[in-house]
Amino acid sequence: QVQLVESGGGLVQPGGSLRLSCTASGNIASIDAMGWYRQAPGKERELVAQITSGGTTNYVDSVKGRFSISRDNAKNTVYLQIHSLKLEDTAVYYCNVDCRTVVGTRRVWWGQGTRVTVSS
Repeated sequence: QVQLVESGGGLVQPGGSLRLSCTASGNIASIDAMGWYRQAPGKERELVAQITSGGTTNYVDSVKGRFSISRDNAKNTVYLQIHSLKLEDTAVYYCNVDCRTVVGTRRVWWGQGTRVTVSS
């Protein structure tokens, strides 16, 4: 079993910054891709950013230049640094981790979500 714990969400004014964190724990043998998704009210969940085990990153166009994803493999943690927040960034942000457990099972795990609200 793998657990993901997210933190860092909150209420921020437009133009502000936040850093989201997500730490994976449990029977983890290895972690491949780690990523962040978000779901705004009334919308489908979308991939925001992803980082591979080798450090390759990709972003949805709407956040390029404002969001930065990184990871600390020693801590099984992925971060999402967010700058220049916009009203449309308001959403619940979910961590997503593709990992293999010590018994050989490989699957994608989801965090519980952390809410980011951008409002003046």
